[in-house]
Amino acid sequence: MSGFTPPSKLFFIFSETGVEKAGLSAGKLILLGVLAGAYIGFAAHLATVIATGNVEWVGFKKFLTGAVFSFGLMLVIIPGSELWTGNNLMTISLLEKRITFSSMMRNWFYVYLGNFAGSVLLAAIIGWGSGLLDSQMGATAIKIAFAKLTLAPENLDHNVAYFFRAVGCNWLVCLAVVMAAAAKDIAGKILAIFFPIMAFVASGFEHSIANMYFLSAAVFAKGFRNATELSGLDQASLDMINWSSMWTDNLITVTLGNFAGGTLFVAVIYWWLNVRKA
Repeated sequence: MSGFTPPSKLFFIFSETGVEKAGLSAGKLILLGVLAGAYIGFAAHLATVIATGNVEWVGFKKFLTGAVFSFGLMLVIIPGSELWTGNNLMTISLLEKRITFSSMMRNWFYVYLGNFAGSVLLAAIIGWGSGLLDSQMGATAIKIAFAKLTLAPENLDHNVAYFFRAVGCNWLVCLAVVMAAAAKDIAGKILAIFFPIMAFVASGFEHSIANMYFLSAAVFAKGFRNATELSGLDQASLDMINWSSMWTDNLITVTLGNFAGGTLFVAVIYWWLNVRKA
């Protein structure tokens, strides 16, 4: 028996999966979305722990951060939950006219809402309940968020830079979802997920659901004096990290970039290559 499903058959499976996802109730979509948001949040928290460590070799630190982040998608796919970025592959079902545009948007709305709720829930548990952010780790969370909200390469607009970083991210995330679906055992799925996710994080790309956790955690970390002092940011910079700016200065742009990367560069292209009727 072959150890994987070939592309000629694989994308027909995604066409069927999209139909199933479109038929789920709003309650199930939100709950499964909450789980996925929390799972990605666990990975983002662990990535924050690694980023706090004193690793001198920058490339190795980026590799470690990406390596630990990959377990988030493993939690999403293997136990089962709904992640908005992966659900961009439902576009295959839409192009096959097996689902309507409104049913796809319904799925995306509830799943995205659930992902956000799960991310904020975990950030609140870690921020308010555990006290883990009342430390250098909290300072790292604040600095990560500040960079995501304000920094851009020289001579390049912040939103333009983050849009294209998001394109690269979900291009790799959707490929990871596809390769995991192609694998026929748990070990194969883990291996298929690890490399693309490690690559997107180490490359500096942007994932909207992960950013929901990173930015929420920073808002909660601001409540700890130790974290704010260790961050080295002045009050004006700290004030830039808030519930409003996380959308206007990051999440909206990154979400659009993720949509373009997953939908155009994976779903549409592979539908045309493998599923489209002659």
